[in-house]
Amino acid sequence: MKALVYHAPGKRALENMAMPEIILPTDAVVRITKTTICGTDLHIMKGDVPEVTDGRILGHEGVGIVEQVGSNVSNFKVGDHVLISCISACGRCDNCKKGMYSHCQNDGGWILGVKVNGTQAEYVRIPFADNSLYPIPAGVDEEALVMLSDILPTGFECGVLNGQIKPGDSLAIIGAGPIGLATLLTAQFYSPAQIIMVDNDDNRLQIAKTFGATQVINNSLGNAAEKIMALTGNRGVDVAVEAIGIPASFDICQEIVTAGGRIANVGVHGKPVQLNLDKLWSQNITLTTRLVDTVSTPMLMKTVESGKLQPGLLITHHFTMDQLMQAYDTFGDAANSHALKVIITNP
Repeated sequence: MKALVYHAPGKRALENMAMPEIILPTDAVVRITKTTICGTDLHIMKGDVPEVTDGRILGHEGVGIVEQVGSNVSNFKVGDHVLISCISACGRCDNCKKGMYSHCQNDGGWILGVKVNGTQAEYVRIPFADNSLYPIPAGVDEEALVMLSDILPTGFECGVLNGQIKPGDSLAIIGAGPIGLATLLTAQFYSPAQIIMVDNDDNRLQIAKTFGATQVINNSLGNAAEKIMALTGNRGVDVAVEAIGIPASFDICQEIVTAGGRIANVGVHGKPVQLNLDKLWSQNITLTTRLVDTVSTPMLMKTVESGKLQPGLLITHHFTMDQLMQAYDTFGDAANSHALKVIITNP
């Protein structure tokens, strides 16, 4: 089968790989029909996720058709149309029982495309299938649901829920990439009064305005914090969401959060950041971190099914499986290609 294989930072290849097989009775094998590329995959390609080793098939998002099931899989059968969660969870350990699937103690969590072969391939083995797949309702846009594998629950859980956004809050999202825009879309469940989007890309900021941002700021000159303080009467924002994963964006969040406010980190950080406790220690600030648990996926699927949430708006480019290398080039050059989310179809 065709698959996108990681070899070292900056080195990837589209290769023929062996078909996946059932290893444990809780496994399923899924034929991928649609997958995508995540910003986290770009972090992997930069070497920010050292757990990923030479020869790993990347990808942790997608939808498909169940081809095989292990003897202990009871919720799915061959032929079922399913959404693949980016998080694999046994559902039985102490952490899973707390809803903290990302830290499954039975070798689950964020393992697809990291510790086991992932979804950027024609077929994929899904561990803990009963707890890591979701049935797709008839008639729902398959491409839109690919956004529910990762970015929508990530933006919602790590940004919106951790940020404790409330009606009337002021909110700043630093980074208008797919994760930042997913946070923007789902933050509106809670009616914040002000949503400020920050990025260096005018195209993404324009999209953010169409998605519901009340103000947008281009930070090419590095003065976003100053502009946000001016927009808020020098008060700062109630919630600052870090949605890039670099020290500069985290620094902005520390500068703009108001007393009693919340900083919700969503971005994947490959380098240390500086925590300015000399300024924040007395300000009643809450700082949260989180790896998505996907506990919100069933709820988000209902909002997509009803038309209340339209994540398909994030899709800008389409490719086939044999164009995966081109898809990476396009997604990785978003400033010029204007890519948000790409869809890769397995014909």
